[in-house]
Amino acid sequence: MTQHVSDIMTSAPATVEPQTSVTAVARIMRDQDLGAVLVTDSDELRGLVTDRDLVVRSLAEGGDPEQITVAAACSDDLVTVTPEDDLDHAIALMREHAVRRIPVVEHGHAVGIVSLGDTAMERDPGSALGDISVARPNT
Repeated sequence: MTQHVSDIMTSAPATVEPQTSVTAVARIMRDQDLGAVLVTDSDELRGLVTDRDLVVRSLAEGGDPEQITVAAACSDDLVTVTPEDDLDHAIALMREHAVRRIPVVEHGHAVGIVSLGDTAMERDPGSALGDISVARPNT
């Protein structure tokens, strides 16, 4: 039976606008236990920012994280899928583009996100990645 992205994606992902400060995004990630947030402008997907992006593209460069916007830290060359896409297709895109998360879009609007952890939990829940993906955060 074919599985679709919609079967395992996280619906209603956290979103921020491009002018949101890096500090504000970091707080959202902390408070909601997220590793990625979508960047949208007028409800249109513009990018994706991960916790690693915040460190490598913002904090490591210096400057005031209250003044640096997420637009400077996010990836804007995105690979996306639709909810109706086969899960195998999403996994193949993750491999091909070496990404861990893919935004799910419908008619140009972000409706979800699918992660490597989601796929591991679905396909191989006993794997190390599956175990790590369901573990409580160590905060």
